[in-house]
Amino acid sequence: MAIIKTEDLTYVYGEKTPFRHVALDNVNIEINEGEIIGIIGHTGSGKSTLIQHFNGLLKPTSGRVLVDGEDFFKDKKKLREVRFKVGLVFQYPEYQLFEETVAKDIAYGPKNMGLDGDEIDRRVKESARLVGLTDEQLKSSPFDLSGGQKRRAAIAGVMAMEPKVLILDEPASGLDPRGREQIFGMIKQYHEERGGTVLIVSHSMEDIARYADRILVMNEGKVFCFDKPPEVFRRSAELESIGLAVPQITRIINRLNEMGCDLPADVYTVKYAEGLIAERLGAARKNRGV
Repeated sequence: MAIIKTEDLTYVYGEKTPFRHVALDNVNIEINEGEIIGIIGHTGSGKSTLIQHFNGLLKPTSGRVLVDGEDFFKDKKKLREVRFKVGLVFQYPEYQLFEETVAKDIAYGPKNMGLDGDEIDRRVKESARLVGLTDEQLKSSPFDLSGGQKRRAAIAGVMAMEPKVLILDEPASGLDPRGREQIFGMIKQYHEERGGTVLIVSHSMEDIARYADRILVMNEGKVFCFDKPPEVFRRSAELESIGLAVPQITRIINRLNEMGCDLPADVYTVKYAEGLIAERLGAARKNRGV
């Protein structure tokens, strides 16, 4: 069942002004429960505008957004409910930390939900565990944490609301390779344990390729494609033509094919490439009788 569905979703900035800009143009997608969806596109493609419709931060100029089968824009009372159901973590969320302790910051969302003290405490501890924060760190000021730890604390604050859909906008932006690995490993663990739907917005094909069940590619406010990773990366030349950098391993395979190697066009992870090349080399040795 689709947890999020858009029907002819269109959003226009600056309607009836000289600065009118169509940010989303008749977008029709369905996102199923339990999926990890990667959303990619160049700057201005509409991906950030799109996700802000999913929890009511933006209202469609035309068309509909359905969450759990409901058009929540029809009833303003449902906006509060949907914002707990669809948790959105903005880019650089650590800039939004403000409480005296990390624990209080993580508890902010659950408190606004009207939960009792025991349930709030459970959620704070569980979310802290998922993102790898210790009991000592929970007691400390969020401003005493490292950059990566602040990022995890901010994400934990949204996780603590236990949303059915967790949306992360560039969750690893600005982090070094080790920090990126930690953030995406944390997201994967969260998905495995909670089983909810996760949407990851990123400009990095490398990250999306490794974790997403399906990839939504946005281009100039429209859906360029929405499919499983092998199908998306089979169109690597088209992706590059709209300004997106495909994974490095995909570029290597494409270059090998240009040299006559005849490898599949849907290679997008190093692990897949390793197995494929090992298989081809093994077959070649066997044919030579080695």
